[in-house]
Amino acid sequence: MQRAVEHRTGVQAPAELIWEIISDFSTWGEWNPLYRKAEGQMKIGTPLTLEQALPGEPVRVIQPVVQDWVPYEQLHWRSSRAGGFVTAVRYIEIEKMGETNSTFSNGELFMGMLVRWISRDERRKLRAAYTQMGEALRDHAEALWSKRQNSPT
Repeated sequence: MQRAVEHRTGVQAPAELIWEIISDFSTWGEWNPLYRKAEGQMKIGTPLTLEQALPGEPVRVIQPVVQDWVPYEQLHWRSSRAGGFVTAVRYIEIEKMGETNSTFSNGELFMGMLVRWISRDERRKLRAAYTQMGEALRDHAEALWSKRQNSPT
């Protein structure tokens, strides 16, 4: 059994710029309302340390493991719950739509024997958080792109 939560948004900025933002963990706190702090290396099998702020909940530190990453396209990490009976794969994906526009997706896929324990309320909170993150990334990328376009070379 699987359950998924996702948010997608269009971004009027190149995929390369979005990747630049996503791949720089040290700046996540400047634009990201969900992960106020992010540390680690983008290397398969390496743990990340993320300070997660879900709406209506206290901030907590999570330590997922990088599962996969492809430059300019995606970053996936995984974690487990319920004694390993639920695996969560968190994904951040960029789809190049044109030279100066992209689609940004971020979500989570839950798999395992006890996936039904991921409540509807929790999925609602996650969807709200992923929406906030997607919109914040979009706004940050578009502002940065506009600034770069308007600055003299």
